[in-house]
Amino acid sequence: MDSRFAVFFFIMGGLDTYLNDCPTDCTQQTPATERVAFQFGDTFFQEKIIGDELYGTYDLPTYYGAFQPTIGASLSDQNDFWVGMGGKWTTRRITDSPIYIEMSLMPGAYYRGGGPDIGFPLQFRGSLGAGIDFPNGSSLSVVFDHRSNANISEWNPGIETLGIRFSQELN
Repeated sequence: MDSRFAVFFFIMGGLDTYLNDCPTDCTQQTPATERVAFQFGDTFFQEKIIGDELYGTYDLPTYYGAFQPTIGASLSDQNDFWVGMGGKWTTRRITDSPIYIEMSLMPGAYYRGGGPDIGFPLQFRGSLGAGIDFPNGSSLSVVFDHRSNANISEWNPGIETLGIRFSQELN
């Protein structure tokens, strides 16, 4: 994974935490909207479409500063499986607009089925999406993500996914 994404993720989340949480307690726990999401998209390997992927996430009902813990799992049509846990940052916390941007960063385990060799079982999944919230608590977004081993092994080609995500509030 290109480390620039991780740096940008921590800069945005850190700046949000500093500006909005540090006057009281930078790492305080605050309530968050619990959500489930399902994403369907095309997977790319070395700039070629190699198949489809179904990806599900669960956002826990709390923030730590500006970061919301989230867990996710994906399965490709080639039986590749990824599962991980990390954090999400979203503009929902700082604006009342129905349009939002979100980023997540999750380390996880990759189990290769019939898909490509991407170098190492530990894969970091960085995601960037933009979407719209609807009055009924659901949302729709376009999401791009990248998985790679962050150069833990010499072989680090990575896999990208471009997908559509539907999410629903659970509260």
